[in-house]
Amino acid sequence: MTIDCLVLGAGQDVGKSCVVVTINGKRIMFDCGMHMGHDDHRRYPDFSLISESGDFDNALSCIIITHFHLDHIGALPYFTEVCGYNGPIYMTYPTKALAPLMLEDYRRVLVDRRGEKEQFSSENITDCMKKVTAVDLKQTVLVNRDLQIRAYYAGHVLGAAMFYAKVGDAAMVYTGDYNMTADRHLGAAQIDRLQLDLVITESTYATTIRDSKYVREREFLEAIHKCVDSGGKVLIPAFALGRAQELCMLLDDYWERMNLKVPIYFSAGLTIQANMYYKVLINWASQKVKNLSATRNAFDFKNVHSFERSMINAPGPCVLFATPGMLSGGFSLEVFKQWAPCEQNLIALPGYCLAETVGHKLMRAKLPARIDVDKSTQIDVRCQIHQLSFSPHTDSKGIMDLIRFLSPKNVILVHGEKPKMASLKERIESDLRIPCYYPANNESQRIESTQYIKAEASKSFLQSSLSPNFKFLKTISRADTGFILNERAESCVQACDDRVAEGAVIMQKDQHPKIVHQNELMDILEAENHKVQVAYCCPVCVPNEPKNVALSPGEDMHPVLDKCSLLHFLYTKLSNDFQDVTIQNDGDCLQIESLTVSPCPKGKCPHRRHVNPVSTSEAVNFCCTWSMDDEKLAWRVISIMKNLELKTH
Repeated sequence: MTIDCLVLGAGQDVGKSCVVVTINGKRIMFDCGMHMGHDDHRRYPDFSLISESGDFDNALSCIIITHFHLDHIGALPYFTEVCGYNGPIYMTYPTKALAPLMLEDYRRVLVDRRGEKEQFSSENITDCMKKVTAVDLKQTVLVNRDLQIRAYYAGHVLGAAMFYAKVGDAAMVYTGDYNMTADRHLGAAQIDRLQLDLVITESTYATTIRDSKYVREREFLEAIHKCVDSGGKVLIPAFALGRAQELCMLLDDYWERMNLKVPIYFSAGLTIQANMYYKVLINWASQKVKNLSATRNAFDFKNVHSFERSMINAPGPCVLFATPGMLSGGFSLEVFKQWAPCEQNLIALPGYCLAETVGHKLMRAKLPARIDVDKSTQIDVRCQIHQLSFSPHTDSKGIMDLIRFLSPKNVILVHGEKPKMASLKERIESDLRIPCYYPANNESQRIESTQYIKAEASKSFLQSSLSPNFKFLKTISRADTGFILNERAESCVQACDDRVAEGAVIMQKDQHPKIVHQNELMDILEAENHKVQVAYCCPVCVPNEPKNVALSPGEDMHPVLDKCSLLHFLYTKLSNDFQDVTIQNDGDCLQIESLTVSPCPKGKCPHRRHVNPVSTSEAVNFCCTWSMDDEKLAWRVISIMKNLELKTH
C-alpha cells in the first residue's frame, strides 16, 4: 500500500499551501491557500489536477485547514463557491471564528482598493464557512468509516493545529505552520508520540537557527525607541492576527516600564475585531496569558489606540501597526509610500517576506534606493529599515526536534525555499536516517505505507505458543573462572521455558491468510523436510603429564578428564568470551544457539581434520555441529577452543 502526495502549493516555495494526500483510497486536501506574491493564474492552486471533470465532491474525502493565514485558507471560498466543492471541511474553533475576518479583509483590499476583479464575494465567504465543521484539540473525528483525523496544538497563531490522519494501518501528520518555542501570547507546539508512515512539515526556516528571543526583543525595542526619540515615525507592517498581538504586548509593556508618551496605533477595523476575538478565545493562548487573565486580560493594551487614514501625515513621532504584513498591499503599503522618503522614519519588518513583495525588495535593497511598489510606481526609499525575525515559524532546530520526536518512516518538506530545503533534507537523512523528499508544485511523491494483515492461526501453532516447553539444565556460575578440573563443583539445575512461536503465514487464493506451525508447513506444501548441518571435530590441547594410564584401543578421551569436567571447563571459558549469548550446559553437551559441543570418544571421527599432537601434549576432541545460520558463531567458538589448554592437576 502507498501514500500519494500531490503538492499543489508550497512546493519548493513559501505561499499557497495545498497538499492533496491519498491514503489507502481516501483523499485529503490539507490547506487551500493563495499566493500573496502573484496576481495571475499562480495565485491559486491548479485544482484541475485533482479532477479534470470538476467533480471535487467525489475526488476528495475532506479538506483540512490548519490555520487562518491567507496562504493556507485564501483560496477556500473560491474552491467551494466557484469551483463547487461541497464536501466536509475541518478546522479548529478559533480558525473558524477568525478566518472570515481575514478573507473579507483580503477581498476588500483586492476589489475596493486595488480595483481588481472579484474572485469571490462576501456572500461566498459566509456560505463557505457554513460548510465548516469545527474541531477541538485531540478530538478524534471519524470523517467516514475508514478515515479518522485529530488536531494537535501548533502554536504559530491562535487556533493553529497540526493534523493527524489515519486510514487503516497507514498514518501521517501534516504540520501546517508551527512553532516549537513559546512566545508571549502562545505556547509551543505539542503532539503525542505517534506511529507514522509520513510527516509533511513546513520548512520556512530550514537552515536558520534564531538568536535568543530576549536578544531579538531588545534589539527591536532599541531600534523603535531610538527612532521615536529623534522624532521619527515607525511603521510595522504585520498581519492583523498573530504577530500584531505579540508585538503589541511587547511594546505596551516596554512603554509602561519606560513611561513613554509617544502614541502607538493600530490601523482601524480588522485589528480591533481581532483583539476582541483574542480576548474571547484566551483559552487557546499561552499558560502565562491564561494565568494573567484572573487579574486582567493581556490583550487590553493601555498604550495602543485606533488609527485613522487622516492621521498619516500628522506631525510628531508615533508607532503604527498596519496590515497586511510584507507590504504586499492595502493600508500598510499606502502608509509606506508616504513615510519611506523621510530619513527619520523607520520601517520595522518583524517576519518573513515572500519574494516579489515590497517587504522582500526592501530586505534586499541597499539604501537609499528606488523601489518598484507596483508596475507603474517607484518610491524613493530613504528611511531606515530594520528586519528582525519575530516570525511564528519554527527554526531548523525546531524542525529537527519534531522529526526526531515523531520518528516517522518518511518526511516531505513543503513551505520553504528550494536550496534551503535541499540542505535540510541532507541533515534529516544523515542525522536521523529518515528518507526525505521536497517535491515542487504540481509534482507527486509516492510513499510506501504500513499494512497489517489479519490472519487466522492453526490449532497446532496456537498449542506450540501456549504449551509449556520446559527444559532442565545443569548450570555452573560464570564466576568460577579459576576452577581446576580434578575438583568437583556443585552444579545447580535451571528450568527454562522456551515458548517461542515459530510459524509461517500461508496465503492461498480465495482463502484468509493463516499462520501454521513450521511442522505443518511441509505437509501443506507436500515437500520433504531437509535440514543442513555442519560438523567439525575440534581438538583441545592437554599438557603431556607423566603417563601412568594408557588409553584403551579405540579410546580417544584423556583418561584423567571425565565428560562433566571437560564440559564445565569449556562452559567457564566460553562464558567469559560470549557474554552476549546464552550458553547452556545439560551435562552431555553445551548448547550455544544452534551450535552443539560435546566430547568425542571416537578414535577415528569422520569430522576430524587434524592429527593429535603427541610430543609435548595430547588433544581431547570435541564434536561441534551447527546449522548454517550460525556459521560465524560456530567458527568463533572453534577458534577459541583451539587456543585453549586444559590443565590437569
